[in-house]
Amino acid sequence: MPHQPASSALSRFRVIDLTQVRAGPTCCRQLADWGADVIQVQMPEHMRGDDTLGGQDGSDYQYTHRNKRSITLDLKQAEGIATLKRLIATADVVVENFRPDVKYRLGIDYETLSAENPGLVYASISGFGQTGPLAQRPGFDQIAQGMGGLMSVTGLPGQGPVRVGIPIADLCAGIFAAQGILVALLEREASGRGQFVHTSLLESMVYMMDFQTSRHLIDGEVATQAGNFHPTSIPTGVYQARDGYLNIAVFGSKIWERFCNILGAPEWIHDARYADKPSRSANRDSLNAEINQRLAQQDRAHWIREFNEGGVACGLISNVKEMLEEPQIAHLGMVKEVVSARLGPQRLVGQPVQLERTPSSITRAAPRRGEHTQEVLSELGVGREALEAMKVQGVY
Repeated sequence: MPHQPASSALSRFRVIDLTQVRAGPTCCRQLADWGADVIQVQMPEHMRGDDTLGGQDGSDYQYTHRNKRSITLDLKQAEGIATLKRLIATADVVVENFRPDVKYRLGIDYETLSAENPGLVYASISGFGQTGPLAQRPGFDQIAQGMGGLMSVTGLPGQGPVRVGIPIADLCAGIFAAQGILVALLEREASGRGQFVHTSLLESMVYMMDFQTSRHLIDGEVATQAGNFHPTSIPTGVYQARDGYLNIAVFGSKIWERFCNILGAPEWIHDARYADKPSRSANRDSLNAEINQRLAQQDRAHWIREFNEGGVACGLISNVKEMLEEPQIAHLGMVKEVVSARLGPQRLVGQPVQLERTPSSITRAAPRRGEHTQEVLSELGVGREALEAMKVQGVY
């Protein structure tokens, strides 16, 4: 069937997805969810494919590759490369996450392809960057988390380094690459030219270190693990009520006063140990102990209601099941429904940003490997006999 865009916002753009694992597919999913014609190019079934997302029928793969079409091409054959180049000649964007040298060896680097398609936006995602002493190293999310500093500030003090519980380097690199592609497409409207866009897992982690890097570069401070508590603003962190844990965030003197009054401790407002932020930070252990002692007198529901009604941010700490059952998340409509022809109905989390006139949507379940090969190649003008010959030769 012909391409049916998930949304009209990006439907005029064709994207060739040469990626695998997570960072690159995440980038292309961002574009596909707003309607870009994303064509995923995979190796033929008889060759080793990408099984890093739990197999093509697995939930991880289904989430990552929705709204795409899939073709197979053997890029080890000259005809496979030639066919890919014909496809790229019709495209606006190419996204790849090979090792930096592979695209040059295959002859599908930006310089080569842009000579035939000067409007091409070519995005590369790598572990450590396109050049430099570590450019050729294999890159994975946890390696980037460690080298990017994130694991040094995650976890409890003295516990040793702790990885973040999501593939944050992969996800951020993919989202940043998609942002770069959109900027390049906007710039192309003025210049008429595409450009080379590149990011890496390592760069994404350095950027995500945010105030920790600015405090070091400006103040010389080396951030350490702060555990479940904000490094400078106490009391902001995880506390324990009678029936379990909850988060409380207290920023600023006015909110501190509200907090003390709700907790039944107005005397803390003028207590020299807790009267200002530096004092509360210096005496955090005693303050936190006193807070937990008072919180233990009531259940979480009581405190969440009292604090939020009183102007102090407070909330549950949910597991995935509890999070998805949260009425506010249901109200926001983040969980979308789609039907896979072979796997049946699916529920997937959609995009977290809402556009009033051109919202994202999920209208196509993740394709099976090569599901759209003949459809896409026919769009290039490849006839039935040529398609059969290519199939016999193992080109797809």
